[in-house]
Amino acid sequence: MLKESTKYKMEHKSDFGKEKIEILFEDQYLMVISKPSGMLSEPYPGSRAKTVLDVVEQLMRKNGSYSSTHRPFIVHRLDRDTSGIMMLAMTERAQKKIMDSWHKMVTARLYHAVAENPKSQPLPDFGIIDDPLAYNSHNIGFVPHENDRPNEKALKAKIHSEKHDLNKSIYERNLELKNGAVAFKTVPARTHFKVIARGKAHTLFELNLDTGKKNQIRAHLASKGYPLAGDENYRAKTDPFGRLALHARTLEFDHPFTGEHLKFEQPEPDFWMEYVIKKSSAEVSAVWKKNDGHIKKGRKAPVSTENQLLKNKKSASPDGSAPISRKKLSAMDFIQRGKLHHR
Repeated sequence: MLKESTKYKMEHKSDFGKEKIEILFEDQYLMVISKPSGMLSEPYPGSRAKTVLDVVEQLMRKNGSYSSTHRPFIVHRLDRDTSGIMMLAMTERAQKKIMDSWHKMVTARLYHAVAENPKSQPLPDFGIIDDPLAYNSHNIGFVPHENDRPNEKALKAKIHSEKHDLNKSIYERNLELKNGAVAFKTVPARTHFKVIARGKAHTLFELNLDTGKKNQIRAHLASKGYPLAGDENYRAKTDPFGRLALHARTLEFDHPFTGEHLKFEQPEPDFWMEYVIKKSSAEVSAVWKKNDGHIKKGRKAPVSTENQLLKNKKSASPDGSAPISRKKLSAMDFIQRGKLHHR
């Protein structure tokens, strides 16, 4: 069954399933790209959605650089709805070297995120969240409480009788037996955070990861009462941008083969900051906050940035001469759209 947020994007996001990537750097060893929100990093069993690997392979085949020994490999992942800078290896040898030396070669990896404010004690201006993570049956990461227990009794026999199997789900791989009972096996996770701006209902964070666990930022902030805006999985109540408000902004590293120091930076849309400071409101209800199939009375479903631009009479081409067509708009990346939105 499709999530409400996915249904809404299918109906309102003009490039749904046709998102494009931007290549920022490429050599014989690795590639750095800008991944759009809405695209999977790599396929998972049963999924037919387009992935980063699919798109890069198509581009390489088109320019004649693809071969059985020169093709894209994943070295780290961004969640489907997270946008921003991502690295790929171009050979199996490069993949192994990058993954083996990741924590040594990467000198900076920064994210920006807009989160809903908590009802209780707010986080300080900076600090570290180092709570370990567990994974539920939907492979969604969370910070478990002391008495949290898995509810699938059938897995007890599996874990007891089977050896470690990489084909198991994250959920199955992160369960263990304790005193004869199935328990969550947690993994260490450390997230450094810094508050960039605080608004009436939202906060803009900068985040740096010591560990790169699945859903780490989303789970850590949600555990402190700060679900990311647009995050249906973590029970966000608002969706002001029509997408998950998480962006991989900076990737800085020493090239594992040439030794060259490289830095790539693409900022999140500038209207994220403006929204937090000037327009942030808890009354902007997310599309999944429904009552009997309808948006709650007095609240409107979020309109994507693209549709706001299409409806804005001031939307025009860069020289201000004519309105932007849907076709031209769909070819823009989200940063270009954000700049257009604020002219």
